[in-house]
Amino acid sequence: MNDYNNDKYLVTAALPYANGPIHIGHLAGNFLPADIFVRFLRLKKKNVIFISGSDEHGVPITIKARQEGITTQNFVDKYHKLNREDLLNFGISFDIFSRTSSENHKKMASEFFEKLYNDGLLIPKESEQYYDQQEHQFLADRYIRGTCPKCGYEDAYGDQCEKCGVTLTPNELINPYSALSNQKPILKTTKHWYLPLGKYQDWLKEWILENHKEWKSNVYGQCKSWLEEGLQDRPVTRDLDWGVKLPLENTEGKVLYVWFDAPIGYISFTKELLGEKYKDYWCDKNTKLIHFIGKDNIVFHCIIFPVMLKMHEGYVLPNNIPANEFMNLEDSKISTSRNHAVWLHDYLGQYPGKQDVLRYVLTVNMPENKDSNFTWYDFKKRNNNELVATLGNFINRVFAMLQKYFESTVPECTFTSEDLGLIKDVNKIIFEIGSDIENFHFKDALNKFMEISRIGNKYLTDQEPWKKLKTDVDRVKAILNICVRLVYKLAVTGSPFLPFTSKKILNAFGANDVKFDDSLENIDFCGLKVNSIGLLFEKID
Repeated sequence: MNDYNNDKYLVTAALPYANGPIHIGHLAGNFLPADIFVRFLRLKKKNVIFISGSDEHGVPITIKARQEGITTQNFVDKYHKLNREDLLNFGISFDIFSRTSSENHKKMASEFFEKLYNDGLLIPKESEQYYDQQEHQFLADRYIRGTCPKCGYEDAYGDQCEKCGVTLTPNELINPYSALSNQKPILKTTKHWYLPLGKYQDWLKEWILENHKEWKSNVYGQCKSWLEEGLQDRPVTRDLDWGVKLPLENTEGKVLYVWFDAPIGYISFTKELLGEKYKDYWCDKNTKLIHFIGKDNIVFHCIIFPVMLKMHEGYVLPNNIPANEFMNLEDSKISTSRNHAVWLHDYLGQYPGKQDVLRYVLTVNMPENKDSNFTWYDFKKRNNNELVATLGNFINRVFAMLQKYFESTVPECTFTSEDLGLIKDVNKIIFEIGSDIENFHFKDALNKFMEISRIGNKYLTDQEPWKKLKTDVDRVKAILNICVRLVYKLAVTGSPFLPFTSKKILNAFGANDVKFDDSLENIDFCGLKVNSIGLLFEKID
């Protein structure tokens, strides 16, 4: 496995949008892979911090708050609290989970914009946009409704028709009207500042297409497509009353565009966690910055945010961005508007204490390179056939026999060459698990982890210690000693995937500070009294 040298790791998970609860698509898309990776690095005793938080600005949030008849701040407060609790309940081990409506974030986002502005790097442009005379405000695209020019749907948004899916601009709508007042808006001149993405196109081509060919094919391919089409200037400000206010005179009613302020949250949250020591990570060339995201965020994290960081100067650039594709539910797209989702808080209500079951099923089906599918049939089958009948069965058999034959104390023994060969084979698999996690192949790593439990089950079945107890007790001691070693190895290597289960097993060994390193190869528990753990998994009917 890689030595990792003295590198620091700054790992981020995409900020969940605070306009609704978290569902399994979010968990499988970026939170779970990020957590697996971070937990592995911690097992390697590496210097790593894990950053995320709520993305709380933008028009969809203001629309939802208005629909619910509460203030926008109260609205985001509700979902920030719910989502943070749900993610922590699933063992997502953030060092900090903050929010973009905090004063700390607003200050840093404002200062970031101000530096680009003062350095003359942003382009001011005037344009005509729709304005609601009754509400006295410019209208974001989502606040403009009208008839779709393609399919004739009479309630299309200014940016998209939800019936036929076509992307639109407000000017294309037939008979546009304001969603705030239902009145016909007028066109009015407004001024905004733009990020000159085209100016950095050649740099991006070299940085991504030449220097990061190791990125996942879905990420690299999408970046290549964007760069070949040519990048356009992108506004970093908009007319809205909710967001980070512009730190400029005579800009009342203007805020930073949510896509611009949200990624700065990674930096502001790190500063909130570490104070001025945040620079030890963000401004140190030895830091490896890893963004875990879904495919809908690739352009923002691979193209736009790196340009922002380069323009600002002083910050490290992303080392890797292992974006996942989408997870579907029962063969159709997860939809929050249609309530077609598995919400984390609902799952915990139905299956209390079974976080690891969902973590396991989502990882086995993780959409690493293409869209995947979650079904309740598969959920039940994998729980019963793999977690209960394979992993849980092996571990519980070992603990039960150890208790029955040797009063839960690991016996002294002498190994055969076959025993040592088995341990050698398992250590090789553990090496491969570490390599897979390092390279973001989490499904492969989990499958190899399960292979260890299959090896253990086969070894027990082949050796039949229950038949040798009266005729060859020394052989029984060796068999159970080997199995105890396998159980411990499973507990350590499985802890990034199944942290709750692994903790139960490690507690039985009295092991608090474990490592994923060479010491796993030659562990010795002779004479140790192992505590009972009970059933690890239950069959779901």
